Amino acid sequence: MPLVAILIAGVAIAFEQAIQWKYGPMGIIAFVVLTIGIKAKNTMFSSIGAVILVMLLSQSG
Repeated sequence: MPLVAILIAGVAIAFEQAIQWKYGPMGIIAFVVLTIGIKAKNTMFSSIGAVILVMLLSQSG
């Protein structure tokens, strides 16, 4: 079980770093807000984070 938790944490950190590398500080802020919203079951926070990420994704295309 601890190995699975370490692997999941490693994947989460790698994903955060990839977002920050590609989309800068605004990407990491959006990802953190989305994560907080999901964990707190707050639809407003998760929606704001998701909208910011979508805007960043559409801008780079």
